Amino acid sequence: MGLAGLLIGGAISFRSQGMSKIVTVSFWVLAGMALLGAYLLIDTPPRPPPGARAAPD
Repeated sequence: MGLAGLLIGGAISFRSQGMSKIVTVSFWVLAGMALLGAYLLIDTPPRPPPGARAAPD
């Protein structure tokens, strides 16, 4: 998520400097992909299905 923050900051900076629109848009797209990758790589334990019994100890 830190990478996405840097890319968003770069996109905002490039926009304020009047850079090419394709560079700004590509930074926004890369930031979105970085956020999606971070979301997909988060390690969360699987939840049991509804109505499932707890496992015996």
